[in-house]
Amino acid sequence: MAALLVRTGQVISKDRLMAEIWGDEAPRRADASLYVYVCQLRKFLRAASPQERRLTTCPGGYILHTDPAEIDAEDFQQFTERGRSQFRAGQYEQAAESLGFALRLWRGPAFGDGQQGPMVHAYGTWLAECRLECTELLAECSIRLGRHREVIGYLSSLIVEHPLREVFYRLLMIALYGSDRQAEALEVYRTARARLSAEIGLDPCRSLQDLHKAILTGDTSVSELLAA
Repeated sequence: MAALLVRTGQVISKDRLMAEIWGDEAPRRADASLYVYVCQLRKFLRAASPQERRLTTCPGGYILHTDPAEIDAEDFQQFTERGRSQFRAGQYEQAAESLGFALRLWRGPAFGDGQQGPMVHAYGTWLAECRLECTELLAECSIRLGRHREVIGYLSSLIVEHPLREVFYRLLMIALYGSDRQAEALEVYRTARARLSAEIGLDPCRSLQDLHKAILTGDTSVSELLAA
């Protein structure tokens, strides 16, 4: 079902489906097993939508027919793209609303934590990266709207989950600086530098270094990051 959803409206070959289910260890009667799985899936879909033929057979494989409005991932992508456009236009309040709605569609990892084939895994990884981008933009919108204190705890937890994602350190430093907590903002930089050095042997990226220097010297460029 997950493999068919990833390529909804497209033909998925039997070989591709078998690779998704069993990888390189397909059983001797894989064709027969796949046929049974497809029959069971058809019954499940027919019970949910008796008047529609959701899963059809075609030369070379199968097609799952869905309405884009039925797929949360489609809604997520639409609201994320809307939020991106609004952010680029400086419409931070509207962008925050769109991005917040997109993130509220998530109820856990894409496709759950079960075994996944290469196609489903790649799609889930891409969706997870889009989710992180959406999270970054929402945090930056909040900062641009002057909600510095509101995002400090949120960004701190994101750093724990994604300790090598430097943008979260950058946003947390800005939020702390905007909350008159300059010393803590500098401590975040020291934490990032130590962690990156220990984990991958690298210094923080240029934007993080520049922000650290700007906070140390009281550069007005930091204040510009705090205003809409």
